[in-house]
Amino acid sequence: MVREYDIVILGGGTGGYVAAIRASQLGLKTAIVEKAELGGTCLHRGCIPSKALLRSAEIYRQTKEAAAFGIHTTDVRLDFSGVQQRKEKIIDQLHRGVQHLMEKGKIDVFQGYGRILGPSIFSPTAGTISVEFTDGSENEILLPKNVIVATGSSPRALPGIEFDESKILSSEGALALQELPESITIIGGGVIGIEWASMLHDLGTKVTVLEYQDRILPTEDEHISKEMFKQLKKRGIVIHTNVQVENAAADESKVTVKAQMDGEQQVFVSDKILVSVGRTANVGDIGLKNTDIQLSEQGFIQTNAFYQTNESHIYAIGDCIGGMQLAHVASREGMIAVEHIADVQTESLDYSMVPACVYSFPETASVGLTEAQAKAEGYTVKTGKMSFQAIGKALVYGESEGFVKIIADEKTNDLLGVHMIGPHVTDMISEAALAKLLDATPWEIGQTIHPHPTLSEIIGEAALAVDGEQIHG
Repeated sequence: MVREYDIVILGGGTGGYVAAIRASQLGLKTAIVEKAELGGTCLHRGCIPSKALLRSAEIYRQTKEAAAFGIHTTDVRLDFSGVQQRKEKIIDQLHRGVQHLMEKGKIDVFQGYGRILGPSIFSPTAGTISVEFTDGSENEILLPKNVIVATGSSPRALPGIEFDESKILSSEGALALQELPESITIIGGGVIGIEWASMLHDLGTKVTVLEYQDRILPTEDEHISKEMFKQLKKRGIVIHTNVQVENAAADESKVTVKAQMDGEQQVFVSDKILVSVGRTANVGDIGLKNTDIQLSEQGFIQTNAFYQTNESHIYAIGDCIGGMQLAHVASREGMIAVEHIADVQTESLDYSMVPACVYSFPETASVGLTEAQAKAEGYTVKTGKMSFQAIGKALVYGESEGFVKIIADEKTNDLLGVHMIGPHVTDMISEAALAKLLDATPWEIGQTIHPHPTLSEIIGEAALAVDGEQIHG
């Protein structure tokens, strides 16, 4: 049986299901093909479960530090099985919510593995989808006018260090831990590595981070990276930079990592290792060879600004096209692709407007250019910086480390970038993102009245500091 659709989406992750909902809103007959669970990596093996664990780690840390607030507790203990159960309940609730949204939008969901067919008896062009079901049922053939590839990504392994998800973990394997290791070596000091380092340390694991580049969080503004390094080191997390990992070997009791550091071979021994060195596109065995779709040297699908591939009726979004590889980016890319298909007026995504967050302790958040990027692009910059130590609510809250840094064009006063590290900055970054979208100047941000006492006051103060007019600094 052949089923006809306006759009078939390969992959039911965040980008895929959001694209499907937008297509439904525009009256397009839509189907999703998903080999596992709706919600994809973000919901089941990434964003949501990791943040659930981070929240439990935060509560555990704060409870142990409650005496600083005049609250004394006894017998504070960690029930990691309870932590994992809470995580699973959150995932289950959100999963049911996505399923409901599919029903509400009358979106057909095929639980199986989808492959793109080339020109055939079904269509003179590539794009017919064959759905293979895991239960052995006969394949379904879907005949769409348009296809959106939203197959996501998977953790990247290092050569010679393959995941066994027992001793050598990916981020997905780490989420499935039933017991906390006494010690762990994390290879990679990017976003995922730092979130896991912070979380596991708070849960009582001895953590060592090995980073290839000369600083952790290398895509963040240098001041943010330095502050994060300082605060993690202060908490007792061991961090080494400029490390070239060579290999790892596991036995029943431990894992040994050999690496080059400072011109000498170093050995790191721990109960487990977590490899966090980026992600690779899930594009194998989905039928791309039956199309004219091109891949980059890094293996990502190449598209234009509206996410069309070389096959104009086949689009691709999310992690499988590379770029920022964030759930909210995939969602917006999916909406743009659908609107382009439906001939709805839409604009391409300006990635400099996209906020990015790290949910460690402390949190970081940023939007726009770093100071180094702005200078490299030829801007003459001026900056304003304000410490949380000057903010009353931060002192009340008990977290006054960190700062907000604002970067502006000295010639035009245009806002170029905002970078934050400290309490709840992942929630506060949206004000900065809106300011950038509306082309606000630092003066305009500074003239915005921020209620007192709130953490958000730091944004107004940092904006005033760009021209040396801060009140409390």
